[in-house]
Amino acid sequence: MSKSSDKEKIFKIAFMNQGKVYELHARQVSQSGLFGFIEIGDFVFGESSAIVIDPSEEKLRSEFEGVVSTFVPMHSIVRIDEVEKRGNNKISDLADGAKVTQFPSPIYTPGTGKKD
Repeated sequence: MSKSSDKEKIFKIAFMNQGKVYELHARQVSQSGLFGFIEIGDFVFGESSAIVIDPSEEKLRSEFEGVVSTFVPMHSIVRIDEVEKRGNNKISDLADGAKVTQFPSPIYTPGTGKKD
């Protein structure tokens, strides 16, 4: 794999949110200072002046309008890829029989404080 140092990195991030899979493109992805979260920032959307407008991308653009960065729980992340160019941002429903599911409860639970 050859990487050019003058190209800016673009990441494709797929994560679960309220039973749907969000696919976003961003320039910044990092482990957050908030324990158990991934920080995503500097979102990349298509040109808003384009003749053909993708309604799915427009929904994401309006949902993340004014958001500097978002914090996604680590266990909601499906995949993070570094890509050569931006693809389509979209929200998808999980297909019936899908093999990807979100953890049903928090990974880290407080103890009861009782000792046996």
